[in-house]
Amino acid sequence: MGSSDRLFNRERTLHEILGAGLVADLILWRQKNITVGILLVTLAAWIVFEKSGYTLLSLVSNVLLLLIVILFLWAKSAAILNRPAPPLPHLHLSEEMVNEVATFIRIRVNNVFSVSQDIALGKNSRLFLKVASCLWLISFVGGFTDFLTLAYTSLFIVLTVPALYERYEDNIDRHVLKCYRKLCQLYVKINEEYVSRVQHYILEKQKLS
Repeated sequence: MGSSDRLFNRERTLHEILGAGLVADLILWRQKNITVGILLVTLAAWIVFEKSGYTLLSLVSNVLLLLIVILFLWAKSAAILNRPAPPLPHLHLSEEMVNEVATFIRIRVNNVFSVSQDIALGKNSRLFLKVASCLWLISFVGGFTDFLTLAYTSLFIVLTVPALYERYEDNIDRHVLKCYRKLCQLYVKINEEYVSRVQHYILEKQKLS
């Protein structure tokens, strides 16, 4: 499938566009167990926050407190009874993982700063309209739901839509491009039959006046 048959005439794969690293692997389900785990954990957290009335800070504090108390008592009783200590796993973040996440965040934040600067300086009116429309849409949706629900819904979309698109990429691109070409033809037809006539009529009026 050539670049002209893909959306936006792109030549890179979706995995490459997303950075071709750990984040891209998670979004595109290259590491299914971790992606499913993230979805299940966030779903459980959303249910807890919605049903229990806990805030994030109070929940994390209570969970950590309970965990620390259990481990402390376990370790003390194990020492007294001459039993093995709690089997704690060796928690460690690899430098590669941290660098990939940091690079991904840095690139996205720099893109946001660049877009914000262009908008603030009035360099790109079309970009301003797009950003304003997105912010209005977020505000509109936010009026119907709370932050946690919106955050979980957004995460669910991020972890499902790109993967579904990658799986059915050829069919989606073909149908979307087909609709786009039809819209272009409709625009040309409307422009020729109506807009050009109006412009011609205005020019004639100006000449007569």
